[in-house]
Amino acid sequence: MNNLDKKYTDLLQDILENGTRKMDRTGTGTISVFGRQIRHKMSEGFPLLTTKKMAWKTMVTELLWFLRGDTDIRFLWENNCSIWDGDWYKKYKTTCSEPYTLEEVKQKVKEGNHNFHDSMFDMGPIYGKQWRSWTKFQQYEGEKTIDTFQIDQIQNLINDLKTNPDSRRLMVTTWNPAEIDKMTLPPCHYGFQVYTRELSKSERYVHLRTGKYSGKWDGIGDEMKYYNSIGVPTRAISLMWNQRSVDTFLGLPFNIASYGLLLEIIAKAVNMVPDQLIGNLGDTHLYLNHIEQSKEQIGRELSLEERIELSSKDPVFDPGDFGIGDQVTDEHCHEVCDSYSIPRKTREPFELPTLVINDEFWNPDTNLLSNLPHIQVSDFYVINYQSPKY
Repeated sequence: MNNLDKKYTDLLQDILENGTRKMDRTGTGTISVFGRQIRHKMSEGFPLLTTKKMAWKTMVTELLWFLRGDTDIRFLWENNCSIWDGDWYKKYKTTCSEPYTLEEVKQKVKEGNHNFHDSMFDMGPIYGKQWRSWTKFQQYEGEKTIDTFQIDQIQNLINDLKTNPDSRRLMVTTWNPAEIDKMTLPPCHYGFQVYTRELSKSERYVHLRTGKYSGKWDGIGDEMKYYNSIGVPTRAISLMWNQRSVDTFLGLPFNIASYGLLLEIIAKAVNMVPDQLIGNLGDTHLYLNHIEQSKEQIGRELSLEERIELSSKDPVFDPGDFGIGDQVTDEHCHEVCDSYSIPRKTREPFELPTLVINDEFWNPDTNLLSNLPHIQVSDFYVINYQSPKY
């Protein structure tokens, strides 16, 4: 059963019913609540919402951009990802007296016909820079930095997961007060923490039966040692992210899927089983121009007449199933519609999809981060994903 979409639409309803009207930096206005949480068991399916169509490749592109430690927007353009265009272009216009349009800049970059300096495309020390090269300043001499060094938080996290998986310091942060003013946009999701636990014998057995592992324990010797010898994971890993500002209609579905994918990637890097995905949400809001779309995504109950009309469009539908005389009650007609899998609401969730990671060309002798330059967006795809056709 898909519980995630229901939790998400319940959150939309919560904001609509309990939200406080507030203004914001965009001037659009919001209704918001404060301090909410969303949870998902990864064993129930990959957390890609089905009550709205999700831009899968866009989300994967952005996450790989972060993991590479990249802050150059041209990587996103090369992969047809435009979600940072507005913030970049706003910054670009402040540096030019006669700026090109965004499309003109993109076309010139694509053709290699420009004299822009590389620094023009840099978004500042945003997510990727903080994840992979947090700058620690050692000393200052007046305004001059004498000594600095970089901290690769993602590499440190992976190392710690391998050597000290019960640590309570398995954290990555992007909220760097010293560099906020240099960022094109301060981080909305400002950090995450992971947590691991040992799998039970029965949980390891269930994982063994996924078909990924060859061979079968012959009943001789220690069963757990056999599992270890063929690489069956010994631990489950959960991820909890913290978010100060949550665009619930557009941004949150993206964030849920992105951190779900990050959890899957980290789990693969340390041979653990993805477990719980948790989002702690601060200012959780809907922009006023998203209210009607949110109501549409929540959906409404269909009337019996609407369900019967939908039934009639089914090529195998038999009107005789509704019966005759006293049999034709509203309850009976609803049950007949159920038998034809006619939805009861205008927006019903589908089953969650399954994530597939194609690691065929990843070098198993090096760590995940060494492979990143060779990992492609197409290495990640979902199967059995369904979303509304309207």
